Amino acid sequence: MSITRNDDGSLVVPVQEPRHHSGDDDARNADADGEAVEARTAPTTRVIHPGEGGYDEALSEWDADQNPDRPEVVSTALGREEAMALVHEVAESPDHAVAAAVEKLDDPEASGQALRHVLVGGVHSVEAFAEEVAEAEGGDPLPAHKATKIIGEVLAELD
Repeated sequence: MSITRNDDGSLVVPVQEPRHHSGDDDARNADADGEAVEARTAPTTRVIHPGEGGYDEALSEWDADQNPDRPEVVSTALGREEAMALVHEVAESPDHAVAAAVEKLDDPEASGQALRHVLVGGVHSVEAFAEEVAEAEGGDPLPAHKATKIIGEVLAELD
């Protein structure tokens, strides 16, 4: 099962079934008197939102699933600069106009690669990127979960 990205930025991710040891099934499927009861099944998916543990990694995996033939992520200086300006513009936009901001990009591929590179680094990479955006563009750094959500929206628009 693959990861699904919802319009609100949340991700539906598969949940691994917990490991069972031999004999566990008998004990788990019996009541206090030892009578057999119906087995309970654990959920097979989970919804995670920006800022929750594992979100950045799941978003990076979702993005990789969108184009499995894409070569390894490489970030360039110009791509990163354009990506920082883009994230800042979307964050400051009153109508959160992702599509309009993406249309203005000179090199959408380089910007997308830079944002993918940020995601691959995990939450600390996103935090550092948000700090860089604030230094380069002005204002306060975005919280990591907001930066990650914007990155996800931009990558969805680019694909």
